[in-house]
Amino acid sequence: MSYLRPASPRPLPGSGPVAVLVVTWNSSAVLPEFLASLPEGMAGLDWRLVVADNDSADGTVDLVRSLAPDATVVQTGRNAGYAAGVNAALGAAAGWQGGFRAALVCNPDVRMRRGCAKVLVDALDAPPADGGRVGISVPLLYEEDGRSLVHSLRREPRVTRALGEAVIGNRRAGRFPRLSELVTDPAAYERPTYADWATGALMALSADCLAACGRWDESFFLYSEETEYCLRARDRGYHTRLEPAAAAVHIGGDSRTSPRLWTLLTLNRVRLYRRRHGALATAGFRAAVLLREASRAALGRPASRAAAAALVRPGALRAVPGP
Repeated sequence: MSYLRPASPRPLPGSGPVAVLVVTWNSSAVLPEFLASLPEGMAGLDWRLVVADNDSADGTVDLVRSLAPDATVVQTGRNAGYAAGVNAALGAAAGWQGGFRAALVCNPDVRMRRGCAKVLVDALDAPPADGGRVGISVPLLYEEDGRSLVHSLRREPRVTRALGEAVIGNRRAGRFPRLSELVTDPAAYERPTYADWATGALMALSADCLAACGRWDESFFLYSEETEYCLRARDRGYHTRLEPAAAAVHIGGDSRTSPRLWTLLTLNRVRLYRRRHGALATAGFRAAVLLREASRAALGRPASRAAAAALVRPGALRAVPGP
């Protein structure tokens, strides 16, 4: 089966195929099913696949070349992080004659349902009511069972929201916009909904948005890179929109059970907040996040215990190395 869809004979700049960008790192266990799902998920679109591999040691690159021989494979040569992988894949797609009309950034453990990508790409042409532009579109995400909805929409991080999540939990607080980043209102997932940012497992980005916002921030090795990009896009007038007519299954990872990954996620949340706010507000945000992790550590959660210990270390936010 071919994983290359030829572009139009004489494409106009920016009117070429949709670039499907996948970042891999030891992804051989999940990649075959992802590749097999692409024809259904990309139905109705002209598309090409780019895989950026972060120095996998499990045969991921050989697997891609075997199952998707027409894909472009970019090897970063190191475990460079998710944003660096996205940038490497974008760089490869930028060299296509005629460019690309949109980019679809995917985790390799995502399984799109039929026509998902076309709905997302078409949504990039829909202007929101405030006169801005849709630069990023996301689908409904479901857990591995295919039925349990993932609350993938988020509000901008604030001290009051971090405190609300610490005191009453993000799912309960999610019903109150001032008290949680997490959007849990069922109605928000039943209609096209604009959000400050959304989970980055699968998102379509317009070529215009990418041109305006530039490269993904590689200082976030993993986690918060999609938050930063969505907020940066919003700053430039490009909004993030959920399209409920598009759906995908996200198998997910182990960040909630791995102390190392949860620590990285937690520190990056505070690092991103510090980048956009002053020292006093950042101190309040950090304290609220610490309260959340410390309270959960007291309940016996090892990942939160590791995150709380990291938050109180001097200089913890200066540099956050990847796993």
